[in-house]
Amino acid sequence: MTKMAKPSTDIQIAICGSAGDGTIAAGDILKQAMAKAGYNVIAFDVYPPEIRGFGKCIARARITSEQVYSLKSRSDCLVSLNDMHAIPHVPEVCWYGSVIYEDTPMSDMAEGAHISAHLKPAHLPYGVALREISERITSSARSRNIVAVGYLAGLYDMPKDAFHEVISGKFSGKSKELADSVRNAFDAGFQAGAGTFRIHFDRIGPSRTNGKRSDQTMMSGNAAIVRGCLDAGIEAFFGYPITPATTIMEMLARELPKRGGRLLQTEDEISAIAATIGAGYAGARAATATSGPGLALMSEMMGLGAMAEVPSVAFVSQRGGPSTGMPTKTEQSDLNLAVFGVAGDGQRIVLAPTNVEGCYKCAGRAFEMAEKYQTPVIVLLDLYLSNRYEAVRLPAENPFARECSKAPKTQQDKTGYKRFKFTRDGISPRAIPGDAGHMHTVTGLEHDERGLPNDQPRVHQEMTGKRHNKLLPALKHPGITIAKRFGDKGEIDVGILGWGSTFGEILEAMIEARKQGIRCSAMKVVMLSPLPVEPIAAFMDDCAEVLVPELNYEAQFAALVTGATDRPVHRLNRVTGTPMSVADILNEVRRLAGRSELIAAE
Repeated sequence: MTKMAKPSTDIQIAICGSAGDGTIAAGDILKQAMAKAGYNVIAFDVYPPEIRGFGKCIARARITSEQVYSLKSRSDCLVSLNDMHAIPHVPEVCWYGSVIYEDTPMSDMAEGAHISAHLKPAHLPYGVALREISERITSSARSRNIVAVGYLAGLYDMPKDAFHEVISGKFSGKSKELADSVRNAFDAGFQAGAGTFRIHFDRIGPSRTNGKRSDQTMMSGNAAIVRGCLDAGIEAFFGYPITPATTIMEMLARELPKRGGRLLQTEDEISAIAATIGAGYAGARAATATSGPGLALMSEMMGLGAMAEVPSVAFVSQRGGPSTGMPTKTEQSDLNLAVFGVAGDGQRIVLAPTNVEGCYKCAGRAFEMAEKYQTPVIVLLDLYLSNRYEAVRLPAENPFARECSKAPKTQQDKTGYKRFKFTRDGISPRAIPGDAGHMHTVTGLEHDERGLPNDQPRVHQEMTGKRHNKLLPALKHPGITIAKRFGDKGEIDVGILGWGSTFGEILEAMIEARKQGIRCSAMKVVMLSPLPVEPIAAFMDDCAEVLVPELNYEAQFAALVTGATDRPVHRLNRVTGTPMSVADILNEVRRLAGRSELIAAE
């Protein structure tokens, strides 16, 4: 008798409502519970741009039993907490997808105002008395969102105990009465969902842990940055609030003082980077966080950090631009600013993680690199990655080195201590102000080995070479992936070259292309400066065609690659303020491989 394979789970749920409906809180309970139950989860929340706290909120979560790398273009279930905001997203529900909505409105609605009027014949409608259930159980309509999550969990046969555990944890600091009330609201919704007749869709299949509690943690990209900072031993943080990097400062404000560190909100971004460089000069591990407009203001001080060879770390989360642009929309348009945005030849290290786990690794390694190579390090995220949640497993033991400086020898030669001494590896012995016998000068002017201003042609030529060449060993820095290839080996039809948050969609497109018989491979590039030219060129040698998808209009990474390798690429650029579509990438791969028919978004 043939053994039947266990059904796999791949379901994406979108909860849509207005600010104040508890949309994001409901999504958080859902993703946390499913991660605890052992499922892989990728989630991304959308907030309104209005500061006053009104507008549309969407919480999306993709829940799978197998490894996936991005959200899907279409959701399998839409939960409406506010029909006005949810109606435009009905077309994003896949065929035979479910729509859960309030079927007991408090007053008569105008024609077409209720979401049920907008469902397609292939959508599965589930009208629920969310308000009535909430009022009956809690004497208030404020728990509609919890009832909705409970109904969803019951409808899809999700593990009830995992939700109870998350709800208890969320309300552990509140009164027992409140915690019991929320759990009762969930249970009432769950009972209603479990008792509903299901049409044409499967229940949630088993997780990869078969119901056992998982050691996974649901974490956003910004939270992973904070964890990496703390594990790396950050001692000081200076910042000015700016979307979407603000939560890095907020989380560090809670955690850093517990570990003896210091955090200061400065008056602007210029003072933030100045203080960061000052703390780095004094020997502290220091960092700041900002977005594109803030990085533009920091460029002059970044140049000082490069010239004075002072360690510093800046986390930059990109958003739609230019200027203040679209603060709550994602984009990858600050690559040129991060790599080239400095007066003169002021190269620095730039890292661009591709997922939440990579945010943790890049954050910790950034402090190591800043110290070892005595340079500013930029970790380049974007809003999609900053706010994206993934179920991750962080290492049990701290992987980051706490001391990477090249200290001067106790005995100096007859000429005394030279802070910028020429060495074989280009890295000069670094003394901290106050170290006995190591007095030196530091300036933003070009200087000699002692740090004294000197603008002679030979000195500038040699010092410029020193500042650049000392960064090349960072391409082999241990404990971090600089560039990595996935997919088919050897000669391939289409190679996809990517960076940052878009690489998840690139991987999904590559996997599907291979299923369709296209020889396809993908390479992610994590270090953007200095660029790992050799592995990129070797990858391109194997490719009949090379595609570079990215979320900017000017094809900034494509231009960086072609300039370094002198080889052509095909460019796929989108500036919609939303993540790249897997279907767009796949269609371009198919076109380059000679497949004419297009694939619709799923």
